[in-house]
Amino acid sequence: MTKLRAKRAWWPCAVAIALAMGGAGLVAAPASVQAQPAAVVRGLPDFTELVEQVGPSVVNIRTTEKVTARPSIGGMDEDMLEFFRRFGVPVPNIPRQQGPQRPQPEEQPRGVGSGFILSPDGYVMTNAHVVEGADEVIVTLTDKREFKAKIIGSDKRTDVAVVKIDATGLPAVKVGDVGRLKAGEWVMAIGSPFGLENTVTAGIVSAKQRDTGDYLPFIQTDVAINPGNSGGPLINMRGEVVGINSQIYSRSGGFMGISFAIPIDEAMRVSEQLRVSGRVSRGRIGVQIGSVPKDVAESIGLGKTDGALVRGVETGSPAEKAGIEAGDVITRYDGKAVEKVSDLPRLVGNTKPGTKTHITVFRRGALRDLSITIAEVEPDEKVAAKAAEAEGKGKSSTAAQQIGLVVADLTAAQAKELKVKGGVRVVSANDAAARAGLRADDVIVALANTEVRNLKDFEAVLAKADMGKPINVLFRRGEWAQYALIRPNR
Repeated sequence: MTKLRAKRAWWPCAVAIALAMGGAGLVAAPASVQAQPAAVVRGLPDFTELVEQVGPSVVNIRTTEKVTARPSIGGMDEDMLEFFRRFGVPVPNIPRQQGPQRPQPEEQPRGVGSGFILSPDGYVMTNAHVVEGADEVIVTLTDKREFKAKIIGSDKRTDVAVVKIDATGLPAVKVGDVGRLKAGEWVMAIGSPFGLENTVTAGIVSAKQRDTGDYLPFIQTDVAINPGNSGGPLINMRGEVVGINSQIYSRSGGFMGISFAIPIDEAMRVSEQLRVSGRVSRGRIGVQIGSVPKDVAESIGLGKTDGALVRGVETGSPAEKAGIEAGDVITRYDGKAVEKVSDLPRLVGNTKPGTKTHITVFRRGALRDLSITIAEVEPDEKVAAKAAEAEGKGKSSTAAQQIGLVVADLTAAQAKELKVKGGVRVVSANDAAARAGLRADDVIVALANTEVRNLKDFEAVLAKADMGKPINVLFRRGEWAQYALIRPNR
């Protein structure tokens, strides 16, 4: 009975009603009803051929790091000896031959991820976070062969990395066209969740161009992705790779029905640069931007919320030289429409430094075309060096580093000048904080809806903040106060 009802649920409505009446006296439906097309009934797809086709191209990636044990005396480390000294406890007699022992580095497992073969000569693509900090990368093929891999390059901004193994004749993947991908389309993932190699999961594309606050627009799916799947391929029904499984949305740490993949066209652009130079060169114009609120769009005569609102222009930047001003709304870049604020960093970032192009801005009721020469984004090493230098002047706890901030206490003179009771001065802003629009010399007066009067308050509030959610910040820039929303790095 259960099976019969399940089948009837798929039948056209007129037949189902007639059967409910006992099947007698079937009457022809009106012409208008007959003209309606019958519901299309499709069975579930069979992924077996796809697994056989793509499976050999998917690899397991293990990483290890060298950990140096602390020096010890007679089996006791320095912390234990310091405990004895501090509390006046006599240090146990240790034979002289058991003096300080030289620590020996040990290789310890660091993590497990996935990847896929880009070319027959051994280039493998994976996530940057899979190989980050690894001293050794081990790639295992489906035929159980293992290779030590060399990291060719990795890019944190897009979370893409390329490694190389010494092998030839490998089965490479076919790269698909993300432009043909549609919401509702079936897709499949192969990877090593929790270290379980060659695990196949499937689902549909939930959305495209999903903006999560990161550098790239993601493909959202409901394919089951778990720790260890990172770096594995997202495959369409033609057996082509359309994305790299990278992130999940989760409150528990496990899969909750929402996963994100890096579009393969963006990943291939990055991988080509990594293979050539080991790093990615990106363009920049030197502006702080935000979305265009509806009321602002109406008040300035723009009429719609498309575009990127310029909140600030860096001194000496390409934007300043081009004549871009704070308050401008950038509506087009290199002839392409800027529909939302996240479009601009991606368009500029994909432009080769040194390129001359045009930007269209809306200013005081009129559109203006400006010529601009694109500069290069500083390498992560230089940014980190500047942050380290700034750290000598300010403070950057683990939590503060997670949101990209180095801050310092306000002096009495600074507080008096700004007419504030207190706050903390931003020494440097990177990553999540920079994306939110914060910059050096801003003064944070409230964090997560809590007043911040000094560095101690700042650290206390930040320690209690939920790093899985956006954190609102009220800050002063000159005489003006404004809000920013920091989305912590995942």
